[in-house]
Amino acid sequence: MRTVDVIRHKRDGGRLSADQIAHFVTGVTNGTLPDYQAAALLMAIVWRGMTGDETAQLTDAMVRSGVRVTFTDLPGIPVDKHSTGGVGDKTSLILAPLVAACGAVVPMMSGRGLGHTGGTLDKLESIPGFRTALSLDELRTAIATVGAALIGQTAEIAPADRRLYALRDVTATVESIPLISASIMSKKIAEGIGGLILDVKTGAGAFMKSEADSRRLAEALVAIGNGSGVKTEALITRMDAPLGRAVGNANEVVESIETLKGRGPEDLETLSVTLAAHMLVLAGVARDLGDATGCVRRAFSSGAGVEAFRRIIEHQGGDPAVIDDYSRLPSAPDEHRILADRSGVIAELHAEHIGLAAVNLGAGRATLDDHIDHGVGIVVVTPPGTPVKAGETVLLVRHRAGRGLDDALPLLERAVRIEDAAPPSRPLILETIGIPSTTR
Repeated sequence: MRTVDVIRHKRDGGRLSADQIAHFVTGVTNGTLPDYQAAALLMAIVWRGMTGDETAQLTDAMVRSGVRVTFTDLPGIPVDKHSTGGVGDKTSLILAPLVAACGAVVPMMSGRGLGHTGGTLDKLESIPGFRTALSLDELRTAIATVGAALIGQTAEIAPADRRLYALRDVTATVESIPLISASIMSKKIAEGIGGLILDVKTGAGAFMKSEADSRRLAEALVAIGNGSGVKTEALITRMDAPLGRAVGNANEVVESIETLKGRGPEDLETLSVTLAAHMLVLAGVARDLGDATGCVRRAFSSGAGVEAFRRIIEHQGGDPAVIDDYSRLPSAPDEHRILADRSGVIAELHAEHIGLAAVNLGAGRATLDDHIDHGVGIVVVTPPGTPVKAGETVLLVRHRAGRGLDDALPLLERAVRIEDAAPPSRPLILETIGIPSTTR
């Protein structure tokens, strides 16, 4: 089978067969398919789409490109969470310790930054010494020892996705429901979990800008998960403004720890509690969401959640002292302030503009070979809905000797919109999709 014929077939709107999909995934896995052909087929899929069957076949082929982990010797149902990507979205760092503190086991496999969105692994690696590259044996040991692990994709799990994920990030082929679905679910199915909660973002800072597209993605993900034997639910949540106040890797670690200590921003804590409660129900640890929410709240108030994070950091080679001493984390030395150009109310902080500005500062990657600067980032001083006077600080930019600042500042200035009155407020969590499905 010639790869060029597969590319042409999809480019012209054809439906790929299981054999064609297997040919593509096998070539990506063993390295016989050059990047330029893989990127061409990715772009054809972005333009032409895939049917539900094609997406399921792509997911299955990616799962079978590696091993499927089992945790048969553990009590309960292993459970994980995945977000489709947002700006300031650091809930994974909060959820893994919280859910483990409530008695569930959490083998959480995460990714790096993609496009304008931050990556959980990049955040964790701002903690000195923290190892995200654990082997499967090390993953099992971590789960047995501390109840949770926050790791990157291993060489054994969905190896095809590792290469495709990196290519999508730098070839403008991220925003595709079939590719997003196959990427997310191949890793989650292969990592051996029995329950999965998905945080599907919608809005200006999400890959899916409209609620309709977000719902289609959520439904596709839930269908693939449940069809593969993983109990799967999805929340559709707003991503118009950054989640919480901190954007940038070390910045977000600090805010995650503060949230575990009960001092985090309201939106971040609310979403974390809700997601954690769903995870506990899926894991069979809690009877219902009310019971689960009570457990999560107790983990906050007792300090059990933050102590679980300390144990995770220590077990994975990181410096546990960062829990109490934030000066041990990287911090860019230079600051610039974005000021309000008029008095009024912050009506909008455009999440995508802020995310792209953070990438320009060095918090994300524009090419495969870019190195992350863990200390740079942006702090939201005046969140949406807050009154502000002309000349007051809206955003605080942490940069290193001006690197990327000329490109970041115009984005940040466009991100801020001030009006005479605040726009009508909307709920953070818009809809739940799964079994059962309820609209909120």
